[in-house]
Amino acid sequence: MIASLSGTVEHVALDRAVIATGGVGVLFHSTPQTLATLHEGRPGHVQTHLVVKEDALTLYGFADRHEREVFEVLIGANGVGPRLALAILAVHHPEAVRRAVTEEDEKALTRVPGIGPKMARKIIVELSGRLAPTGEQVPEEDAPVAEEAAATAWHADVVAAMAGLGWSEKEAEKAVAATVAARPELEDSRDVAALLRATLRDVGTAGAARGGR
Repeated sequence: MIASLSGTVEHVALDRAVIATGGVGVLFHSTPQTLATLHEGRPGHVQTHLVVKEDALTLYGFADRHEREVFEVLIGANGVGPRLALAILAVHHPEAVRRAVTEEDEKALTRVPGIGPKMARKIIVELSGRLAPTGEQVPEEDAPVAEEAAATAWHADVVAAMAGLGWSEKEAEKAVAATVAARPELEDSRDVAALLRATLRDVGTAGAARGGR
């Protein structure tokens, strides 16, 4: 079992990165928040979880053990695979996931693409007692993200990342356009990670507002 990975960051994309260690470049999938802490050419470290299937070995990376622990518990729920677990952690901080399950907050879970009320209830029931809050403080949503920005086609990169998390391309394009319209400063910065996180938050807020009506 590969529990962690340390080395020089060779490449960072919107949903994955490569860290070179021992002469080998190791690719892993991760959330935008974790990837935003990695910078090409610099040392990097992530906690990891290896998913073994008959036709593939897929490594997932996390900023710390708290994020990894929540991921491992999530994939233990029936119907929650690694992709959906990553989508949950892309929208919610690990501690926020723990609180949502403990407090039976279905609306919080339905902010994640691919999770409807029925699935949210199922996750809460199956994980009850397994994701108790730790008391960790949830950081501000507007924490600094990636330093590097995409020079061209950056909207398309964000749409592609959202599609990888479960949105349709049409839904993603509409969501990105709405976020840019509401936050013109993001257009000026051309920070892909910042736009992705802001769009995820906006979609989640809009979903919660609709659900509360």
